[in-house]
Amino acid sequence: MSLYLALAWLFVMIVLVVIEVATLGLVCIWFAGGALLAAIVAVFGGPWWLQLIVFVLVSTVLLIFTKPLAKKYFTEKIQKTNSEDLIGKKVMVTEEVDNVKATGVAVASGLEWTARAKEDGVIFIKGEIALVHAIEGVKLILVKCPQEHNVDDKEIFQYK
Repeated sequence: MSLYLALAWLFVMIVLVVIEVATLGLVCIWFAGGALLAAIVAVFGGPWWLQLIVFVLVSTVLLIFTKPLAKKYFTEKIQKTNSEDLIGKKVMVTEEVDNVKATGVAVASGLEWTARAKEDGVIFIKGEIALVHAIEGVKLILVKCPQEHNVDDKEIFQYK
């Protein structure tokens, strides 16, 4: 009987490893480790309830204590997209930006973007230079460019 249970645990382990490889979610692998130790308990003749306890405890311990470390070292760092690099940069308004009229186009890095003002009462006229405050979907959210200061825009507007 214990040999059949050991084979069942090994089958569970293989299924969990296949799921982990397919999804790369760093969840199933810890349960696969629990299934492996439960299979070892089964090989040595441990009762089914002990196998189940070993599976749950080992899986939980692996999940709680090693998942944060694995995520830190094995997942890729989040990188900015090209569009996120536009935040804080100057753009040229090519069509009047007016939130009330739902109009506005700006050119950033040679591409036309739909543009809106950060505040509804602010209007940007054609040819005006504006700063990109944020990106919402496919729209640039613009703020007025400081004209009176001769410093880098990044020093005035701290974006995160």
